[in-house]
Amino acid sequence: MLRATSHVNAEDLFLRFFFPLYPVDARADLTRARTLDANPRKSSAIWMHLDDASRTFVDNARALFGSDLRLDGSDSSIHRLSAALTRERRDAWAARGDAGSAENELFNAVVHGTAYVGACIVGNHRAEWSIRRPLWESVVRLRSRAGEGDLAVFHWWLKSLGNDEQGVTLADRYRAYVEVPCARPEELPLIAVPGRALPRLNRPQYHSLHKCLRAHVPELRDLGRDFPSPERFEALELGWIDFHLVGGGRMLLLAGASPKGLHLIWISATGFEKAVFVACDAVPAPIVRLQDARIVAMTSEKGRMRTHEMLWWGP
Repeated sequence: MLRATSHVNAEDLFLRFFFPLYPVDARADLTRARTLDANPRKSSAIWMHLDDASRTFVDNARALFGSDLRLDGSDSSIHRLSAALTRERRDAWAARGDAGSAENELFNAVVHGTAYVGACIVGNHRAEWSIRRPLWESVVRLRSRAGEGDLAVFHWWLKSLGNDEQGVTLADRYRAYVEVPCARPEELPLIAVPGRALPRLNRPQYHSLHKCLRAHVPELRDLGRDFPSPERFEALELGWIDFHLVGGGRMLLLAGASPKGLHLIWISATGFEKAVFVACDAVPAPIVRLQDARIVAMTSEKGRMRTHEMLWWGP
């Protein structure tokens, strides 16, 4: 049993609750099991098992989470699901049924949840399953602007539930490996007229940031669920924030300097999109400029000047 105060990492969870249920040959050679295509003939019957597992997760969601997460197969449903994956809920699931058995609730929640997240990627982004044995080790093969890769969704779940990930959530991985590579930023709705100038916000606080945005970008109605919380925002210790409308007014870039470095935050019409941190010296202060379709950040690192370039919608 896991106590609420227990510190377990992804490997601990894997070895206690999942590894005992692997076939003998898979336990003997995990690397082979994780790379070998277990469905070379592309049997649709095996894919149907994954569909069934996904539906099982949706059907059991209210009992698992105690509320309706609206698991409708959308990308946004992954963010609602991620927010509900707390350590306390993990420990409660782990305590129901023997560890390492098919009756354990943590085991069932994760393997069925893996199928659900994979189904969202397949359904929304024209990806496809690549089958492994056991079935929950299956990966999703995604082709995007970033290239082609296999997404190990089962391991996303384990890492998000472990205590060793420093706050990296299931939603963080979904955004980084699915939503960002598949994004079509040129199709984003406008949030402001291009060329509108916004003043620098000195010593920003959470409430003063909202006040500034209401005054200068009233079209932006919501910063989104994934924008830093008031506590996390204050912990950034930003000395100032500059605002840049990019993409012809489709996104707003917040560039803020802290004692430890430069923070870049992108916001679209639906709120927070992504963030990047560039460690650098506090003096001289970092500079962010727009050049055509690029963002150029100039920083100093141990006295040496650095230039960082990225597209307007970020890395």
